[in-house]
Amino acid sequence: MSVENLVNKALNRIGNVHPVIKKGAEEIIRRAYKEGIYVLFSDGYRSHAEQNKLYAKGRTAPGKIVTNARGGQSMHNFGLALDFFLTNKAGKTASWTVNANWRRVVEIAKSLGFEWGGDWKSFKDYPHIQMTGGLSLAQLRAGVKPNISLKTQTYTPPKTQTGSATVTKLKTNTKKETYPLPSGILRNGSRGNNVKQLQRALNAVYFKCGAVDGILGPKTVDAIRRFQMVYLPYEVDGVYGPNTHKKLQAVLKSKGY
Repeated sequence: MSVENLVNKALNRIGNVHPVIKKGAEEIIRRAYKEGIYVLFSDGYRSHAEQNKLYAKGRTAPGKIVTNARGGQSMHNFGLALDFFLTNKAGKTASWTVNANWRRVVEIAKSLGFEWGGDWKSFKDYPHIQMTGGLSLAQLRAGVKPNISLKTQTYTPPKTQTGSATVTKLKTNTKKETYPLPSGILRNGSRGNNVKQLQRALNAVYFKCGAVDGILGPKTVDAIRRFQMVYLPYEVDGVYGPNTHKKLQAVLKSKGY
């Protein structure tokens, strides 16, 4: 699985987390991938009802106790936390073994500004990372908004056995391809060159919609919805409009197009 597909798979899982948390999740995956470590996330935003259901495990519901937090008592409930696990390159396995690769992922997360649940003195939560901006749960419940950002120091891969560091440069688009975007609104059933432009752009940013045929059918609607789930989680309708246009243009630019 390519790093882009791994990122998309992970971001689709974590829901409506804070934008900085979402960007951090993507950066963790990309940095780990360069080192041959494959990361996915099992959890991100969690509603109060979902939290209470999780709290019931090992108490009033079958299973082992996995959390001491009720609804409103977890950073997941405010979109400020993630739970990760290790997978294989195909993204089809799951491992929660705290080994060298696991701890390397933790190092990457900490370098970006995340805290690790494995450092907690009681009820260590090894898959858990969070970024709170110094706010308490009480402050968050009172409506205080976190001021958080990723640390921006230069990424340095770990040293090899010879003591030298291997630095992998980010891929750049050497062909200088461009993907002009259509204006207006496109929805299921739309046809024409505007749809072709949209399909080319979606494919370029790895939200694959199949053949560029100028017909906005189920595959293209699905690609739009997947894009919106990652970048416009409050506007997931499968319709290409001004907000989707603006966000898609920004994503294209971030990838060198």
